This record gives sequence, structure tokens and C-alpha cells, in this order.
Amino acid sequence: MSRGEALQAPAAPGPGRPSPLWTFGLLRNELVTTVRRWRTLALLGVLAAVPVLIGIAVKAETRGGATADRGGDGPAFIAQITNNGLFLVFTALAATLPFFLPMAVGVVAGDAIAGEAGSGTLRYLLVAPAGRTRLLLTKYTTVMAFCVLATLVVTVFALVVGVLLFPLGDLTTISGTRIGFAEGLGRALLIALVVAASLVGIAALGLFVSTLTNSGIAAMATTVGLLITVQILDQIPQLHALQPYLFPHYWLSFADLVRDPVYWDDLVKNLGLQALYAAVFGSAAWARFTTKDISA
Repeated sequence: MSRGEALQAPAAPGPGRPSPLWTFGLLRNELVTTVRRWRTLALLGVLAAVPVLIGIAVKAETRGGATADRGGDGPAFIAQITNNGLFLVFTALAATLPFFLPMAVGVVAGDAIAGEAGSGTLRYLLVAPAGRTRLLLTKYTTVMAFCVLATLVVTVFALVVGVLLFPLGDLTTISGTRIGFAEGLGRALLIALVVAASLVGIAALGLFVSTLTNSGIAAMATTVGLLITVQILDQIPQLHALQPYLFPHYWLSFADLVRDPVYWDDLVKNLGLQALYAAVFGSAAWARFTTKDISA
């Protein structure tokens, strides 16, 4: 889709004051362009394949009544999948959240500004009455929409595979109590939203990195490199005092939503930490982008 299509919507009277319709056109163009990229489709394909492979592997391992429990090895909840296919949703999210989901978000966020600068379209977008702040907010909204889309892809494929390969019914929580299937499905959707919200920090960090360079590849590589580095730091026992401030530290707290009653402490800490990263790196991205020289 051409970038010019979003700029054909009518602008409000007066110089430099685009109408809400023009802004919506720009956002729609960004969303469609991002989703249509082959790179984005490949990332979504990898995310969709994870729950499929986990489901097939567990089904093959448990043929003939064998158990999937290998002494705690593998992603969280994997031993419960054979009892209830809904657990495949929890397992798939636990398997993709540490790396695959944030990597995909980091690639999209890292390319948001740097990719436009490298291809020469950034100057074209800013010549139109977008304004740097409006354009940056549009880019961040697009990345956040991708966070939701990527999480839903994992959730939907896991749910479909779970329904096809495993039995369904009442859900046994981590606390040992049983809840109905409808409530369990509601918790699965809530977990998907929490996982999507957990990617807010890496999205803001990637957007900030994207404003620092004109190379989309460099921005994507830097963002993914920072993700890996922070993940390593979060596993070093000697850095326990620092770890609660690292954005992935509370990612797996979504498992507390499978308890009865739900434990909210780590969930609230996770959402608060993501909001802090979004505020800090979002502000840094705005400060950098509003002063960025795009004439080169």
C-alpha cells in the first residue's frame, strides 16, 4: 500500500492542522502496511507454529495413555494439557513470552522510525501535516496493536489445537480448586490481554532505539540484543536487587491468574513496571524524534 493513500484524506482548514479523518487515515495506513509486510507475516507465522508444535508433541508423547509429565521439564502447565486442552493456551503463552513475542515486537518497533528514515519516506510523511508528535504516537499505537495481534495469534491457535487434540471441561487451577470451562476460557482471554500489556515496555524501548538511527536493521538488531541482554541479567542471582526493575522480571506473573483466588501482587507490579518503561522511553523517544535531523 502506498504511503500517499493515507495523506489523501482532507485536512482541516489552516496550515499544519490535520483533521481527525486525516489522522485516522494515517493510522489505518500504518496498521495495514505493517501487517502486510512479509517480515511481519513471517513473525506471525512463527508465533502461530509454536502452539501447534507443542500440541502435536504432547499428543504424540501421550499416545497409549502415557503421561506428559517429565519431572517438571518444559514450559509451565505442559503436564496439564492432556487433561484439559485449555492449558495449551497457558503453555503456549509461557513458551513464547520470554523470547518469541518480545522479539517480534522488538523487530516491529525497531523498524518503526528507522525503517522510514532509511527508505526516505520519513521526510515525505513529515512534509505532510502530520507533525512529529502525531506521527510518533501513530507509530507507537501501531506497535501496540501488533502486540495485541501477536498475542491473539498465539492464543487463538493454541485454543484451536487444544480443542482438536485434547479434552475440554472444568479447569483445575494451580490452587487445586475447580472452575467451570466458561470461567477458564475467560481467564485465558484475560491472560492474553495481560501478556499483550507486558510487551508495552519492550515496545517503548524499541521505538526509542528506532529514533537513534536511520538503519532499520541496526535498530531491530539493537532492540533484540537489549532484550537478550536483559533476559540474561534477570537470571544472574548476584543481581537480585536490580532484577525487579528489569522489564521482563514479572512477565510470567500471568500464571497467578490461574490461581483461585487470583494473586494480584506480581500482576500489579508487572503492569506498573511496563507503564514506567513506556513513560520513560516514550518520553525519550519523543525528545529525540522532535529534535532529530531528517534532512540527511
